[in-house]
Amino acid sequence: MGKENQVSDMQIDNQKSNSDHANPKFSINVLQLLKSAQMQHGLRHGDYTRYRRYCTARLRRLYKSLKFTHGRGKYTRRSITESTVTEVRFLHLILYTAERAWSHAMEKRQLPDGPNARQRIYLIGRLRKAVKWATLFSQLCAIKGDSKTSLEAEAYASYMKGTLLFEQDQNWDTALKLFKSSRAVYEELGKYGDLENQVLCRERVEELEPSIRYCLHKIGASNSLTPELLHMEGPALDLFRAKLEAVMAEARSQQAASMTEFHWLGHRFPISNAKTRVSILKAQDLEKDLHGLAADSLPAEKKLAIFDKIFTAYHEARSSIRNDLVTAGSAGNMKDDLNGLDKAVSAVLGERTIERNQLLIRIAKSKLTKQEKNEKATKPEELVRLYDLLLQNVADLSDLVSSGRDRKPEEVSFTEECALKSLAFRAERCFYLAKSYSLAGKRTEAYALYSRARSLADDALQKLQASSNNDQTLIKGLKMLYNDCRSKSCIEHATVIMEEEKAPENLSQKISNISLAGAHKKVETSLIEKLDVYVSAVGASNVKSVPRIEAFPPAFQTIPRNPIVLDIAYNFVDFPSLENRMKKDKKGFISRLWR
Repeated sequence: MGKENQVSDMQIDNQKSNSDHANPKFSINVLQLLKSAQMQHGLRHGDYTRYRRYCTARLRRLYKSLKFTHGRGKYTRRSITESTVTEVRFLHLILYTAERAWSHAMEKRQLPDGPNARQRIYLIGRLRKAVKWATLFSQLCAIKGDSKTSLEAEAYASYMKGTLLFEQDQNWDTALKLFKSSRAVYEELGKYGDLENQVLCRERVEELEPSIRYCLHKIGASNSLTPELLHMEGPALDLFRAKLEAVMAEARSQQAASMTEFHWLGHRFPISNAKTRVSILKAQDLEKDLHGLAADSLPAEKKLAIFDKIFTAYHEARSSIRNDLVTAGSAGNMKDDLNGLDKAVSAVLGERTIERNQLLIRIAKSKLTKQEKNEKATKPEELVRLYDLLLQNVADLSDLVSSGRDRKPEEVSFTEECALKSLAFRAERCFYLAKSYSLAGKRTEAYALYSRARSLADDALQKLQASSNNDQTLIKGLKMLYNDCRSKSCIEHATVIMEEEKAPENLSQKISNISLAGAHKKVETSLIEKLDVYVSAVGASNVKSVPRIEAFPPAFQTIPRNPIVLDIAYNFVDFPSLENRMKKDKKGFISRLWR
């Protein structure tokens, strides 16, 4: 009996091992594979067309390598089932088919004017196709994949189903459950694995968070929908961003109904055009992002992108105002209000332009002092150009504000503030101009410019302290500039004195090195002249020298020349007359008469 039991146990073990070999478990890092493909093939810049073409080419290569084509002449569909999946590339086929359908839908979503009714139907159809393939991928991974692959495939399918419901604007409860289940999976997966996998899972969780908040907002369980979500990035957020922009535009349209006036420096200008109201409200919402509590945590690149959106909104408002001016006709009061509103919007646009240029100057200053790897250092001349642009902006804004006849006290104080800023910017410009001269070795000019910048900074500080302007940031910057100018001018003065003291010594040293024979130059031989000696003609790898293989152009060489024959006896030879041998012309009777 014991022997029979041992034999039966061995048979069972053999059957298990054979079943493991017959049904191998495949492993795919789904999120890592997709993120790598997306970042390398277009989605780093939001180019869904390029990513869709990559998926198509990848599928073509997979079909050919697996010899799983759908017939040669006539198309015969071959479905992928559990028995078909004999290697991991079959699972890649299904995954990239789902990605191709999803990227095609996102491509339609990114059309300039948005998808029309027909394109929207096509978009939803492609998302349904993506859900179908993602569900099949999840089912096959549950059978053919290991536990981690199955879990990632399930999270991927949940995300695709949630995206479809999100686009259809229906079943928000179901979409919320799907997004939450996908987030829970990625949160658990982010606790294990290598560092790269943890970072990718954390990024995916952050990308899913806005969609969950939007679903809660639509259900009514949360009012946490904020404009800051518009500035988040990631391929999973593009569909959400389009939805959120539509919601924000609808909210602005509702707020625009209550906005009847635009306040600026004590003036109140009525706004009658709805487009103008919406554009101004959009710009004001973006300004809150720049001047809000979370503005300090925003990187400089995102701030510049917000400034671009603000400029676009104000330009749209100005174009609407000028269209109203054209259609206003001869209504005097209406024209005056529109002209005043155009002036106010232009002035606000000028203020934001100055703020943007100040941000560019701060970025350039940070690169001037802190030089990172693979980053070009800022030259003082670039800062001088930026300050020239800033001075021009301040002058234009001051001229625009002071152009009216009936000026209010707010406008007068604003003009004085512009004059103070212009003086401070002139001092900064003079300081960096002096720095550029110092780097060029022109000590006298640099010393004079540092002194001039110091006097301008002192003048600006005195006027700021005498006025009612309490801009502590500007005052602190001017004090630092004053101290820097003082120290730099002392350094330049000392450097000039040292150079004058060393000038005779340097001159005598140069004179002592003068030789009538000329400077001795090392004769460099080329490779062709030292073939019998093993010496590298290219040189060491750490030395930047030109390789000397052959001298070019080649040097002149002496060669023998053909002899020159000088015939000096030619002029003394008397040659015989040949007139009797020359042919004589025969003349007729008539030609003799005119001889």
